[in-house]
Amino acid sequence: MNAHVGTPISRIDGRAKVTGAAKYSGEFRADSLVYGFVVESAITTGRIRRIDVDEALKIKGVLDVLTHQNRPPMADRDEAWKDEVAPEKGSPFRPLYDDIVRFNGQPVALVLAEHWETARFAASLVHLDYQTEAFATDSDAERDKAFPVEKPQSRGDAAKALAKAAISHQADYVIPTEHHNPMEPFAATAIWNGDGTITIYDKTQGVQNVHKYLCAVFQKKPHELRVVSPYVGGAFGSGLRPQYEGVLALCGALMLKRPVRVVMTRQQMYGHGHRPATVERLALGARADGTLEAITHEAIAETSRFEAFARNDTGWAGLLYASSNTRFSHKLVPLDVATPCDMRAPGAATGLYGLESAMDELSVALKMDPVQLRLRCYSDRDQNANLPYTSKELRECYSRAADAFGWARRNPEPRSMRDEHELVGWGMASGVWEALQMPVGARIVLTANGHAEVSSAASDIGTGTYTIVAQVAADALGLPLESLSVKLADSTLPQAPVEGGSWMAASAAHAVLRTAEEIRNELLSLAKAIPASPLKDADPADVILTDAKIVSRHEPHRAVSIADAMHHGQRERIEKQTVNQFPDDQKHARNTHSAVFAEVKVDEQLGVIRVTRVVSAVAAGRILNPKTARSQIIGGVVWGIGMALHEETLFDHRFGRIMNPNLAEYHIPANADVHDIDVIFVEEQDRLINPLGVKGLGEIGIVGVAAAIANAVYHATGKRVRHLPITIDKLLD
Repeated sequence: MNAHVGTPISRIDGRAKVTGAAKYSGEFRADSLVYGFVVESAITTGRIRRIDVDEALKIKGVLDVLTHQNRPPMADRDEAWKDEVAPEKGSPFRPLYDDIVRFNGQPVALVLAEHWETARFAASLVHLDYQTEAFATDSDAERDKAFPVEKPQSRGDAAKALAKAAISHQADYVIPTEHHNPMEPFAATAIWNGDGTITIYDKTQGVQNVHKYLCAVFQKKPHELRVVSPYVGGAFGSGLRPQYEGVLALCGALMLKRPVRVVMTRQQMYGHGHRPATVERLALGARADGTLEAITHEAIAETSRFEAFARNDTGWAGLLYASSNTRFSHKLVPLDVATPCDMRAPGAATGLYGLESAMDELSVALKMDPVQLRLRCYSDRDQNANLPYTSKELRECYSRAADAFGWARRNPEPRSMRDEHELVGWGMASGVWEALQMPVGARIVLTANGHAEVSSAASDIGTGTYTIVAQVAADALGLPLESLSVKLADSTLPQAPVEGGSWMAASAAHAVLRTAEEIRNELLSLAKAIPASPLKDADPADVILTDAKIVSRHEPHRAVSIADAMHHGQRERIEKQTVNQFPDDQKHARNTHSAVFAEVKVDEQLGVIRVTRVVSAVAAGRILNPKTARSQIIGGVVWGIGMALHEETLFDHRFGRIMNPNLAEYHIPANADVHDIDVIFVEEQDRLINPLGVKGLGEIGIVGVAAAIANAVYHATGKRVRHLPITIDKLLD
């Protein structure tokens, strides 16, 4: 049988998605379904003095309007509202909990009606009287109120080394607030079952996280609620924490004892988490030969008043570049906005934009090729923890990507390369992300007819988890892919964390691998009990499952079919469930790496920028499925193009309100903005990180892309734009 792992197999859930058979959280049907529409606050901070719902209740088909005054009982302790991804410090937002308004667009009421259109119209008739309070939504204006997340991390004396450096560079790099815009809006359908239990179909990256959260908030026993999310139409971090649609749908179901569906509009999607506006403050000091003497990196990011959200923006230089003197710090500016949340490669996408732009500026000051500067400063150890890597093939990433891109033909002088009326720029950047792995449980049920069902509470957020799980299980069980079925994202299935941080492929794969080993051991016991069994003296480690047989590794002619083993053992099915725990390796650093090369063409008169080529070389251990893996990297590159040239959430700070909460005015790359993207997977055998040698791919695709494009724009135009997105007005200014 051919190995499935490492083969570019199409998604096993692809047919269901393209035919419409796959159901998303806002599509599940139920008899007597009620529709909920959210009423949002029209002010930024203050209190609700009065809510008038009389006109809304007069509309035919309106069943109720829920507010903080009449919603079902909810927990009053912060601990009940904290989920597994919540910031350690702060008080999580509680929808419809009290009369306090904390940010503009906060849900303040839920209209419940027989039809969605009715609910939406009636929502416009709900009138609120507010007592307003002073607010602040401008992080630039509030920067003097920033407070440190933790004590700065330092080695040596960075300030002294900077002062003595032969060449130094200091600058601020600014990333605006960015909002998630996944194709599928957040939605929840809470179905009231006949036995009093409720099943919630929710758009989430972690069904068990939402399950525990809802049980705590509504003081329910675990068996009374079930959370299911079989398909997710994109989330990218926005679904790590429970969003308010699940709470509101459950509120409605509890009040009416009927199924309730709540779907956010595109505009309402802007009323929750986002990538925080951040200033990356970099200072680099080097010798004349490019050796780094000092690195300082301070991030100043926004957060909400009620929670302190922060991610690692500043420690990445210690993983990439050797320097004896470093100082990394992170500060937060509290604002009257919703709490920021994870967005693809949180911390790294923003922090590496600053770091890799600064490295490019240093290379210009040194008159040194940007690749050569990075090789001169290359570090084989994680300097933050003083540890070697399980593997690091970043040098090979530089080499392979540079060759594929044609970097040797680059004229280093800005504005020196042209294509008719367009200036041509070539830029590059490094990428790094954590190779994380988490405990995950899996259940395998093998039946005598040669079929296996694999299940786990792990989510597939569009990355291909269904397919990866099937591939690993097929190889481990010795079955063809068509003999497997996979069930995911049901809170009643074996445990799994939220899907994020690029950890799910490695984590779920090894959960399946370990459970398959238990199945193999059981089958071997049955095979050994057969009279005159060719495997009577075999140990579990000496056999594999292949071609629906239990086979000796060293003597393939010694084999027993799985069907015979189960028949002689009088077993119709074998069921095993395990939770895989990875060894706690404190002696090695675990990371993925990339090198990103970008070409831009800039209209010299109009300032219009086109990203015409991107080459991304990635070292991420063993690639389980090159086809889905390539898609992950391409998606990350496209998002990096958006980060560099398009995305920006615009506020009217007089009102604290977002001005562009829609896909017409919040710009993201369209087909015409995306040209050639070449993905190269650099071979990286990692025998230390885990048995399969697998790392993660979800995040590394975006890291470094914005910096590579910004560096290319400088090379094309001679103008350095440090405030994203790079738009025409900034080039022509």
